[in-house]
Amino acid sequence: MATPTAPPTRADVQLDHGVRRDVNKISLLFTGVGAIIGSGWLFGALNGAQIAGPAAIFSWIIGAIMIMLIGFAYAELAVMFPVVGGIIRFPHYSFGSFASFSSGWISWLAAAAVTPIEVLATLQYTDPYVPWLMNHLEDEGVWVVTGPGLVVSVVLMALYSAVNVLGVHLFAKLNNALVWWKLAVIALLIVVLFAVSFNPGNLTDFGGFAPNGYGTIFTAIPAAGVAFSYLGFRNGVEFAGETDNPQRNVPFALVGSVVITAIIYVLLQIAFITGLPEAVLGNGWANLSFEDAAGPLAGLSLLLGVGWMAWLLRLDAIISPADTGLIYAGVTARLSYANARNDNAPQALTKLNNRGVPWVSVLLMFVVGCFFFLPFPGWAQFVGFLTAATALSFGPGCLVVGALRRQIPDQDRPFKLPGGDIIPLLAFFCANLLVFWSTWSINEKMLIALLAGYVVFVIYHMVAKHPTPPINFKSGSWFPIWLAGMLVFSYLSELTPNGQAAPGIFLNGGDGPLGVGLGAVAIAIWSGVIYYYAMAVRLPSQEAIANIEKTPTDAPTTA
Repeated sequence: MATPTAPPTRADVQLDHGVRRDVNKISLLFTGVGAIIGSGWLFGALNGAQIAGPAAIFSWIIGAIMIMLIGFAYAELAVMFPVVGGIIRFPHYSFGSFASFSSGWISWLAAAAVTPIEVLATLQYTDPYVPWLMNHLEDEGVWVVTGPGLVVSVVLMALYSAVNVLGVHLFAKLNNALVWWKLAVIALLIVVLFAVSFNPGNLTDFGGFAPNGYGTIFTAIPAAGVAFSYLGFRNGVEFAGETDNPQRNVPFALVGSVVITAIIYVLLQIAFITGLPEAVLGNGWANLSFEDAAGPLAGLSLLLGVGWMAWLLRLDAIISPADTGLIYAGVTARLSYANARNDNAPQALTKLNNRGVPWVSVLLMFVVGCFFFLPFPGWAQFVGFLTAATALSFGPGCLVVGALRRQIPDQDRPFKLPGGDIIPLLAFFCANLLVFWSTWSINEKMLIALLAGYVVFVIYHMVAKHPTPPINFKSGSWFPIWLAGMLVFSYLSELTPNGQAAPGIFLNGGDGPLGVGLGAVAIAIWSGVIYYYAMAVRLPSQEAIANIEKTPTDAPTTA
């Protein structure tokens, strides 16, 4: 009698063919640091102070801890499977096509918006020198791009795209130089602010340490751009397939980029708060502003009589966002590539040029990025949507960690998180909190974006000329259930920037019973429910292994 064959408990990792592995340890770290230090730090210190006062210092610390937990989950996955665009491909391994498209669409949409937002940040900070690029709408308190500014924006998008098409080696070398510059400028600014104007009384004298309540520490994380400022850590995952030693380099890049930038951001927030002259705080933290509203750090430097620092910040305001825009142009292309490798997008997106770059995906990024200037013509309009969408895209990876431990328990895990489900579950909880804190008016728009994505998904499966993978709706059913619950909690929250109902397209939310504390409890319970429901409906081990080991017959081609 034949002995039944035991089901497999490990998979043979299939690496991407044709890509160049030219990103070394420091370059991968700087890809994360360079993406994190973009436009967020130029505006985050002022925005945080307006919302939370001096307590914004803790917003940066808590934000870093939350992002670090999410980063730990992705470190385990990216070291185990060092593939291009892993943040999209990992959910496909454990939950199939429907789940991977759902998270992949939001991930790609959020990444595609980053390069244009960095372009707009550059234009906004150069307003004193080139005022015809943007207009300041004083009634709404926002900056919007002009017609000539739109032309300049498209040119910058084309420049970032061209650099990425020329190959990852050139990209890495250029990024290393730009990151050293950015770190030097921020360090110099912190030293100058402490040396020229240090008023520790600002921490308590104007309404106390938390003048608007301690709950604003948490609402500032998405609303002030704190979470947005950390989101670039993910690039250690996206470029894992192009680094020479992923087992060593990926955890170093993910953890190191968050630690380095967290120290910088906290010191900058303290220097900003204690550097403010008492005269500008007379109307309270919420009304804090500068005559040079386009660039608050440069405005403070001018107010303190350090004109050369303001000039240097103007120059850096071109370089910092430009570097981040350059990085995300490459990230977005790799996410398109990953969607195509999952068979959820046209296979043309996997075509590589002779430098190992998915050039069709870069072209798509350029076109879509330019269209983003139309509904979101200014920096402030982008931030909330990007934070919520990116946080939503982080959640599935946390679930994949738990699912793969059950599907392929014997797989070699060079970087394995201790404590079983504890860290992945905490990371999922943190991602959900970032979505919840983004408020209803933002999350409703994210729902609309996702529904539009499902229309694209259906059309693609109808018109595709090659066999598409099974949809696997049951194993991915947790995604719409999860999102529906998050939207209900968001609608029932009382978290809005101004205490009024959040204006939605169909409904106004933000006047419900869920504040910061009760909301966190509800989100914690919901996170646990969805986490273990996803574990229950995950793909069988054999199907997960088949997804991991898949090598398409129409594998990436060189053109």
